[in-house]
Amino acid sequence: MTTGEKTGVEIVDAALAERAAPLAEQLVDDQAASKLAAQDATLWGPDAESEASIRLSWTTLHKSSRPLIGEIEALRTELRSEGVDRVVLAGMGGSSLAPEVITGTDGVALTVLDTTDPGQVADALAGDLERTVIVVSSKSGGTVETDSHRRIFAKAFADAGIDAARRIVVVTDPGSPFQELSEKEGYRKVFLADPHVGGRYSALTAFGLVPAGLAGADVARLLDQAASVADELAADSADNPAVKLAAAWAAAHETGAEKVVLADTGSGIKGFPDWAEQLIAESTGKQGTGLLPVAVEGPEAPGFADAKSDATPTAVGGPQGAAKIAVTGSLGAQFLLWEFATALAGRLLGINPFDQPDVETAKKAARALLDAPEKLKGGEEPSNVDGPVEIFGSDGVSTDGSLTDVLRAFFASAPDAGYIAVQAYLDRLDDASTAVLRGEIAKRTGKQTTFGWGPRFLHSTGQYHKGGHQNGVFLQLTGAVEQDLDVPDRPYTLGQLQHAQALGDGQVLAEHGRPVLRLHLTDRAAGLAAVVRAVQEAGA
Repeated sequence: MTTGEKTGVEIVDAALAERAAPLAEQLVDDQAASKLAAQDATLWGPDAESEASIRLSWTTLHKSSRPLIGEIEALRTELRSEGVDRVVLAGMGGSSLAPEVITGTDGVALTVLDTTDPGQVADALAGDLERTVIVVSSKSGGTVETDSHRRIFAKAFADAGIDAARRIVVVTDPGSPFQELSEKEGYRKVFLADPHVGGRYSALTAFGLVPAGLAGADVARLLDQAASVADELAADSADNPAVKLAAAWAAAHETGAEKVVLADTGSGIKGFPDWAEQLIAESTGKQGTGLLPVAVEGPEAPGFADAKSDATPTAVGGPQGAAKIAVTGSLGAQFLLWEFATALAGRLLGINPFDQPDVETAKKAARALLDAPEKLKGGEEPSNVDGPVEIFGSDGVSTDGSLTDVLRAFFASAPDAGYIAVQAYLDRLDDASTAVLRGEIAKRTGKQTTFGWGPRFLHSTGQYHKGGHQNGVFLQLTGAVEQDLDVPDRPYTLGQLQHAQALGDGQVLAEHGRPVLRLHLTDRAAGLAAVVRAVQEAGA
């Protein structure tokens, strides 16, 4: 984990720096940074005040989370003395993204389950259960994916003759239904998180620290890193890095650059853009406005190196290539910096950065489909079939001709300053090569292109897709399931749940008037190869 690097924000582009300066002064004059640090819920207007009043404890987590360190270390020592040293995390959104970045940066192993793909869950089950503890993280316990993982692992432990309760550790909010269930079931340990922190701001709560710490990450150092910049981020100064970053984003947004393209430029932090993606998208993407984060492969990647006027290339690390903004610092410092900057940007954009009014719609649509299982068992007829790819389109989306023809027409339907979102409801490990589609599409269309693994993106960029700027088109990828997994005591399988989530989100997007093209791979490997080939031909 990076340690001594100075935390800072450099606005590399002189024109952007000039436009950002008055917005930074506005934040300084309003004492926005110090009020945020003091947890002043009035910063975002009267409509946001009730929500903000119960969502601001993240500003002091570098102090309030300290007692967790000893608790985590004690449990880790206990588990290791029993030969339990493999940590699996079941969590979605803020419950999984921060631990993945923390452990990746520290170089320790953590198996993250933020999927409903049966193959990926089966791979996690195939690990050495004798050495496994599962951390189940959910504020309420009602998150369908996480509840499914808990049920599946509890049964697997029991089937292997292992006391399941001794292998399940829970992170939840105090007084939640999940706390009650966990105590009733006698689970090994229940960590109670600060209830006054929303999921995407929870990196330094029990949700971020417990799984990472049990896996062996140095979470005390993480809190030290955050503490080292806390006073600077609370200062009402134009040199405050969070003030500079918020002002730069808002100034860019004013000129039509509503996309923030994120590339790592040697920060030493693993996967930070994926964490920042949820923070920015879910916090700002509402009321038809917001900042769309686009996580890319590096500073030479399409979308960053060739960004147009609708996007601001932002480097995580030193300035490189086309970067207009560069943000440096250790991981703990960056967590707090980006959280402060996002909340301050919300003030400048005139939105409430703590609610997520459109997240629930896709969940409701998926639940409705699960209640009508006939729709999930081959009841759909594709509009077209090209080899191993079945083609489905929302109203107005052409499905005529070859797969290449369909994709060419679909990409052309994205507005010039719009974006293309690739949503892969597949196995993030076995189907990892699907991610090449982001760069291929961006390179060939010249349009900003995002990539998300379903259903995990529903807990992050899914809010922006429905609530932000309505200029996206959505390419869904689903795949045949070779071997499904039952969810104990539930009337559906994981494969059915995954399918319902894809269809449900597509339905909601279509209701928002957004074009949705779904490509179903009847053979995943052959289908993906066909899609990549068609993308290349469509952009030729």
